[in-house]
Amino acid sequence: QVQLVESGGGVVQAGGSLRLYCAASGRTSSSYVMAWFRQAPGKEREFVAAINWSGSSTYYADSVKGRFTISRDNAKNTVYLQMNSLIPEDTAVYYCAVRFSRYYSDSKYTYDYWGQGTQVTVSS
Repeated sequence: QVQLVESGGGVVQAGGSLRLYCAASGRTSSSYVMAWFRQAPGKEREFVAAINWSGSSTYYADSVKGRFTISRDNAKNTVYLQMNSLIPEDTAVYYCAVRFSRYYSDSKYTYDYWGQGTQVTVSS
């Protein structure tokens, strides 16, 4: 079992920045991919970014590439999402997820554990 707790969401003006945090506890001794997804009202949950166990490889959705940065600190069992140049279309609930695999995936169906989500609202 893995428990994930997100934090750092809030309201920000367009062009601003936010940093999201996801703390993992429980079965954290295994290698796993960590990822961020988001879900806007009335839309499907979509992939945002992922990072492998060592942090040496990162993956991004085209919509956030160049603006968002994912990183992790395994000593703290924490993954981060630095979001810059935010636009109103980034407004959503952001979810942290864990996949017990060495390989990344952008499919929400392949992730094993999820956090409860944190709201990000970008005003124009």
